[in-house]
Amino acid sequence: MGRRRKPKLVEDVLMVGPADKGRCAGKDPEGRIIFVDHAAPGDVADVLVLRKRKGVLEGVVQGFKSYSEDRVEPVCKHFGVCGGCKWQHISYEAQVKHKTEIVRNAMRRIGKVEIGEFLPTIGAGETEYYRNKLEFSFSNKRWLSTEEVNDETVSNEKEVLGFHKPRTFDKIIDIDHCYLQGGLSNDLRNFVRRKAIELEMPFIDIKEVKGVMRNMIIRTTSLGETMVVMSFHEFPKQKAEALLDAMMEEFPSITSLNYAINPKRNDTLYDIDIICYKGKPYITEQLGDVKYKVSPKSFFQTNTAQAKVLYDTVVDFAGLQGSENVYDLYTGTGSIACYVAASAKQVVGIEEVEAAIADAGENAELNGLDNTVFYAGDVKDILTDEFAAKHGKPDVLITDPPRAGMHKSVVEMLLKLEAPKLVYVSCNPATQARDFLLLSEKYDIAKLQPVDMFPHTHHIETVALLNLRENG
Repeated sequence: MGRRRKPKLVEDVLMVGPADKGRCAGKDPEGRIIFVDHAAPGDVADVLVLRKRKGVLEGVVQGFKSYSEDRVEPVCKHFGVCGGCKWQHISYEAQVKHKTEIVRNAMRRIGKVEIGEFLPTIGAGETEYYRNKLEFSFSNKRWLSTEEVNDETVSNEKEVLGFHKPRTFDKIIDIDHCYLQGGLSNDLRNFVRRKAIELEMPFIDIKEVKGVMRNMIIRTTSLGETMVVMSFHEFPKQKAEALLDAMMEEFPSITSLNYAINPKRNDTLYDIDIICYKGKPYITEQLGDVKYKVSPKSFFQTNTAQAKVLYDTVVDFAGLQGSENVYDLYTGTGSIACYVAASAKQVVGIEEVEAAIADAGENAELNGLDNTVFYAGDVKDILTDEFAAKHGKPDVLITDPPRAGMHKSVVEMLLKLEAPKLVYVSCNPATQARDFLLLSEKYDIAKLQPVDMFPHTHHIETVALLNLRENG
């Protein structure tokens, strides 16, 4: 077993660019790269190197010698502790620039392919209160700062409601005001915390797996609807209903109030029944002329305004004239499929999650679409020669895979299908670039459009148009 690396102070580290997970890459005077949090490209800092993992140095800033001209004052008092907005100290103009470089670097280093037209990143119109969904966690243990840990008079025994401290599962940062979600979100969360304490409903001890209050999900729509899902570890009926009733009385504009009882060790609700307590069991969102039912377990893009930008880009790249046969892989709740269906002859969607496919069918029905068909199952298992023979060769194939990208066998099937156009939507430029390299056997990347869905984070979405070469 190797000896633990002794922390070493390295002076005058120049922060040269953004890195994975919202960190910053710094270069010391000897040319070594050190990764740190809470720095901005252009800063010069003294860094305490704590560890070396797989040849990569990681450290923490001990003091700044000079600041980047791109630095701004963070608006949130939880910045630097909460992991939700790691770039809030960087001007939004600079954020967009850095995200563009992240995409360019992925395409150059991983994809190794030529991009016909690299379009300027479309930034978000709103950089605060842009999310339509947030999940908060209850805990009877709050996170303590280093100063508080070293103060024996300070206890972490407190019932709190907020976000997990990054890389911890049992410590919660008590959030007073969050700038990610508007509407009722902040007032509602703070009310629920106070009311649950007043009703003596213990917040969960996740290590001991005991308590009552567990999680709280708030979803909003641009049509003014609000959904709340309360997750209880245990369900003391009288007190729980008193809490739910108090929420409705205080916030009568809640349109869908739901609860779940989750006795498991993990927080996921996908395998838990969700009960509608008051209002409708769904909320309705609208993008352009298309409406969507959003149920408690539905996936929907969390930035509504930028989702429309993203989907409009898909429509533009697809260039549909009304006669095309379209495949939509990883269709989720059919959000893109329904958005393009009015311009296509047929849209065939595939999604692994059965509940999402049920939502996709309802969304098609809600919009009076009779030219969509959806299949539940893993894309690599559903998309076969027999499937293509049944539904016809696609004229346009849209794919929007998860962060891991497409399975190699799916890429191989796309090369076999030879759809004239591929429109590839991605939330991870690295895996998209990897797939581009594989698809370059037969396809050219005509256009690439980055779209910023998540201001103040390192995340970036991209839409690409791939054209089949004439010689295949």
